[in-house]
Amino acid sequence: MSSPSRQFKDAIYEQLGRVGKALASPRRLELLDLLCQGPRTVDALAREAEQSIANTSQHLQVLRAARLVESEKRGLFVTYRLADEKVCKFYRELRTLAQSRLLEIQAVTQKFLEQRDELELVDQDELVSRVRRGEVTLLDVRPSEEFKAGHIPGAVSIPLAELESRLADLPRDREIVAYCRGPYCVLSVEAVEVLRAKGFHAVRMKEGVPSWRAHGLPVATNEQPEPSTNNRCTGEHA
Repeated sequence: MSSPSRQFKDAIYEQLGRVGKALASPRRLELLDLLCQGPRTVDALAREAEQSIANTSQHLQVLRAARLVESEKRGLFVTYRLADEKVCKFYRELRTLAQSRLLEIQAVTQKFLEQRDELELVDQDELVSRVRRGEVTLLDVRPSEEFKAGHIPGAVSIPLAELESRLADLPRDREIVAYCRGPYCVLSVEAVEVLRAKGFHAVRMKEGVPSWRAHGLPVATNEQPEPSTNNRCTGEHA
């Protein structure tokens, strides 16, 4: 029979393993990344992750069993949210660790961007300074519900799917900085491609709102500013 100390250790590591097992899926990691943007219904998560509602729901149930997410049913729909901001922080740290240890991540990213002529990046510190000086138009190309859940103050919300039909809302005499969910979100990459093809001076920001918040910078909610050529950045169904 094992000693009490051995039993204690086994019990602790078994519980820690619950979190590890829940995260041992690329699909579930993507769902956590999406939920870092704000609460979403199962239907919305399935659509963004390009998965069936049934598969998405199963993955979410695994995350909920590990107490990483919580759910709330309203009518026919179930909305999921992170159980705690620490979950998003843990996801970001896991991503940073993987980036530092796995050269494959850099190779995959570089290949993707090379096919798009190494789109120019603006880093977060530089962007803060330029925002404060009113030098750029900051463009949030995520879905509108993510914008409402949290966005960089002063940003204009034009979801990628609407961008080409709303180009007239954007100024041509000022640089546009597009951002989305984070380093592996391609919405801003595609937005910059569209804008440059139409003659705009556009760059992208690598990080998204979760990183912006993690650096202690302000995040606005429930705002939907009307785009203007004078705009300046200020600051499951069951």
